[in-house]
Amino acid sequence: MLLIGILTGLIILVILVAIHELGHGIVARRNGVVVEEFGIGFPPKAWGKKLKRSILGNNVLFSLNWLPLGGFVKLQGEYDSASKKGDYGAATYWQKTKILLAGVLMNWVAAIVLFTILALVGLPKILPNQFSVPGDTETTIEPLKVAAVEKDSPAQKAGLKEGDELLLIGDNDVQSPSELSDATKQLHGQSINVTYSRADQEYTVPVTLRDKNSPDKGFLGVRTTQQLSEIRATWSAPIVGVVTTVQLTGETFASLGKVVGSLAQGIASRFTPDESTRKSGDEALSFATNSVSGPVGILGVIFPQMQQAGIKPLLLLTAIISLSLAVMNVLPIPALDGGRWFVMTVFKLLKRPLTKEREEKIQTVGFMTLLALIVLVTFADVSKLIQ
Repeated sequence: MLLIGILTGLIILVILVAIHELGHGIVARRNGVVVEEFGIGFPPKAWGKKLKRSILGNNVLFSLNWLPLGGFVKLQGEYDSASKKGDYGAATYWQKTKILLAGVLMNWVAAIVLFTILALVGLPKILPNQFSVPGDTETTIEPLKVAAVEKDSPAQKAGLKEGDELLLIGDNDVQSPSELSDATKQLHGQSINVTYSRADQEYTVPVTLRDKNSPDKGFLGVRTTQQLSEIRATWSAPIVGVVTTVQLTGETFASLGKVVGSLAQGIASRFTPDESTRKSGDEALSFATNSVSGPVGILGVIFPQMQQAGIKPLLLLTAIISLSLAVMNVLPIPALDGGRWFVMTVFKLLKRPLTKEREEKIQTVGFMTLLALIVLVTFADVSKLIQ
């Protein structure tokens, strides 16, 4: 099952990157730039065929390569300073902008299509304020169940067992793990009533919550499980697909900002002698490393788990990764599309020529920085797997 999950993830990632690169190629051709090669994977080349006519133009080489880590499109005269007819460099600033951002747009469109399909068959509710059209929405709410009860915990003393459905903590209705956490945190140390359901019968029992908490125990002493609630729509499914993509794009940018801020805080704390500051810095670093996953984490952990969970979670993960590819590529990192556009724009505003040598240096530094980040994230992924 692990191997099937890894292969599934690999195929999906290659397809998403191929869609991204296809966007570059199609828009390049429409703006007079010659497409020389469209590759799946990265060299060395395993197979190649030059087609006289294709969606990307005439005499384009289509290749399959041995490193299955994505794909690429090779344009004629890819440097900004190239000037021959058909060169990328000979295109206008607006044409280059469209070519560079076409891949980002394709990944956003792919996410919209996937979220639309999910809205028709059952879109998991992953945001508290997730969009839906009231007149065309059916929402299913799955119960919050006890997955495990800690020994000698308040929950065990109250008689809670695995499989019980939690309903009320005090007077607080709990329909999700976050609501359970908020309710027990608010009432910690107090004697309250807990209402739960077992075999279609409701029970209310007195419980004295712990006064102190830890990540492994909690105030009540239970571990919960819950299938995601689902939103189903009909005619409004495309609208739900678009708005959900917009919502998750905002959440992705916000989460990325938190990760970067936590990483900066953690690194800065290494240079202070204050023990409390260093401790908070360690927590910030832990949050940053646990919030990101690289190829190892995605292929070795996330995809196998989702593949076993079923087609809907797998489609949801695919949509989120497509959206994440769009967000990452729009960032001003020199090795990525947004970075290339940013560098091109800065030199245009400064009215300075962006020579081939200068562009190569900037892109090399950006690529090495990106590679270093991938190595660090991969190291963190491997550490998680070992643990």
